[in-house]
Amino acid sequence: MAVRKKLEGYQFWEETLKKARYIVAPMVDQSELPWRLLSRRHGCQLAYTPMFHAALFSREETYFRDAMQTCPEDRPLIVQFCANDPNTLVQAALLAQDHCDAIDLNLGCPQSIARRGHYGAFLQEDWDLLRRMVSAVHERCSVPITCKIRIFRDVQRTVEYAQMLEKAGCQLLTVHGRTKEQKGSLTGMASWEHIKAVKDNVKIPVFANGNILNLECVEKCMKETGTDGIMTAEGNLHNPALFEGKNPPVWEMADEYLQLVRENPCQLSAVRGHLFKLWHHSLQIHTDMRTALAQGKTFESLVVVSEEMKKRCQEEASKPGADQPTNDLPFPHWICQPYIRPRGDQKERELANKERPPKRHLVQEGENAGLSRNQIKRRMRYPHKNFLSKGLGPWIACEKCGNPKGLNCVFSLCRGCCKTQAHAEQMDCPSHRLWFKTKEERRKLWEAKKRQQQQENTISEPEGNKSLDPDNLNSVKKEDGSMTAQGDEKCQINGKETQVPQNGEHPVLSHHKQDPKGAETDTKLPDVKNGDIRDSLSTKVCLLDAD
Repeated sequence: MAVRKKLEGYQFWEETLKKARYIVAPMVDQSELPWRLLSRRHGCQLAYTPMFHAALFSREETYFRDAMQTCPEDRPLIVQFCANDPNTLVQAALLAQDHCDAIDLNLGCPQSIARRGHYGAFLQEDWDLLRRMVSAVHERCSVPITCKIRIFRDVQRTVEYAQMLEKAGCQLLTVHGRTKEQKGSLTGMASWEHIKAVKDNVKIPVFANGNILNLECVEKCMKETGTDGIMTAEGNLHNPALFEGKNPPVWEMADEYLQLVRENPCQLSAVRGHLFKLWHHSLQIHTDMRTALAQGKTFESLVVVSEEMKKRCQEEASKPGADQPTNDLPFPHWICQPYIRPRGDQKERELANKERPPKRHLVQEGENAGLSRNQIKRRMRYPHKNFLSKGLGPWIACEKCGNPKGLNCVFSLCRGCCKTQAHAEQMDCPSHRLWFKTKEERRKLWEAKKRQQQQENTISEPEGNKSLDPDNLNSVKKEDGSMTAQGDEKCQINGKETQVPQNGEHPVLSHHKQDPKGAETDTKLPDVKNGDIRDSLSTKVCLLDAD
């Protein structure tokens, strides 16, 4: 196989990426092969795969096979990874380099899972690690390395961040004009000012991302920032024909996408997610179809839902005056159009969270008594299912938090509250399998045994020809090699019981032995070699020469 020349910077953008200006962003479980093909048919010039975990990609064959679904029409293509280790990233990149045109490092994911996994936007403070990761892929892989980043609040800090990645070997930079804190209801507007500052201070191609709702936004952003391309994510999900400047009926895009799924099967969750996005505005009116779409377990069941939505919307569209906007939208709800995310205020959000009941708050009255909010939602979907486990009736709420309390809990609390109280009081709760008291007792016993062993190991041998028996600290070794005991211990010499005095005098022999019935009988002296020692667990028995 011919080795292709590795291009860099603008040469890579011009020759390999064909000067791509309209880009579909990497989206987890959303930018799969059928959706990329649909987007390419409607103006997309460059597409990214969903974000893949580099460790899973390089370690699990099934994950790799499911992830790398592509075809000749799916080019140019950039594969995106999340990682926090240079070697892991390189291993994944080496596996993917023959199936794509570049490797992208995700430095923009702001979700909590990225915080727990220490990747995405939560690596933007660890510049040393990022240098090593980018330079490792740049030096060892046959395709260029690119990065997708989020901005800092400070413009200069953002520029320095981009310049650091450029020096490390990054050949193309995508800048999302939001900080990692801007997500969910706090998303807000992206800062094109930061993007322009980055573009003016680096020598590699730059793509802009953020505030892209339609083709007018694309042209405006490109003019204000001077970037080489525009990337969109959510705008593309609601209108795949965004880069064409068109707003087609939703059913046209849905039918075309479902046909591509038939030709290129993918995960059912991705199909369901795309239908939810495409039909988003219509589902606000036809709410019963929203439940049907969520309950669909097969591809054909999702097709049936989409066909029903198509039928209903076409009937509405055929009525007089149906072309008027609905629900404050710029177009009727069955037309592909952007979704404007509501802008939330931090104080309002905090107030709403305070007024909101706990996540698993139990309903105390009515037919849903003893059920959490999630169970009530599932009961609406599956009305014939019994959500009261084992037929025990409604759960009793914990007095502290409202969660279901343990039926046999020592403290009559839920497991979370029980764990807190059991830890504070060092108690056990067998019902919740909490063993704080038992573990503490075992720990103390283990420490006592450990101290005893350390004391035994620190005892040194006496000087001269006296040495300690490892099992009897009171025994000493005589000059002829036989052993004698010191201390008031009972020993047997040739089978006869005796008392050994402390001053080392000769022991007084007793020729009597107690039989099992209690009678004293004379015993025959056995033949024992000089110095033979036998131990028992209860007493130390010394067998010495009787002569």
